[in-house]
Amino acid sequence: LRRQDAPAVVQGDIDEAGDELRAREVSRGFADDEEQMLASAEVETANVQGLRKPRYLNRIKTGYEWNKYNQAHYTPEEPPPKTVQGYKFNIFYPDLVDPSKPPIYKLEACPGSDDFAILRFKAGPPYRDVAFKIVNQQWESQPKRGFRCVFERGILTLAFNFKRWRYRR
Repeated sequence: LRRQDAPAVVQGDIDEAGDELRAREVSRGFADDEEQMLASAEVETANVQGLRKPRYLNRIKTGYEWNKYNQAHYTPEEPPPKTVQGYKFNIFYPDLVDPSKPPIYKLEACPGSDDFAILRFKAGPPYRDVAFKIVNQQWESQPKRGFRCVFERGILTLAFNFKRWRYRR
């Protein structure tokens, strides 16, 4: 996983309020177990004339999975490969026509792959849909386990961790 400073800006796609919100979120920094999601994880959606793409700052929560196999074959000095443990999506909608109607997200199957899913965000005018390719695993849906879905001050925040399966005989 690599870090990326900013997604590419398409001409005619200027959103200064979204840039300010994004800059404020970037200034908070990343935790040790977080990395920025690359723009390449974005799935192309239909480009509707007159609608602009919302700004976003997405984070991937990564970590080591210390299962029995990894405990036997790796050490803390030479750890196993990092795995994706969750995501945090921050999508900025500062200029929504109807701010009382919150944006929605929808999880769709990824064509040709059972390992991935497409997470699509819909908000309405003046923004077009934005979609991301994520790992297809079961989510923790309890707030005490990290699930959060909030739309306030023009920012949609969706954060979730994946369920961790414990091996038992």
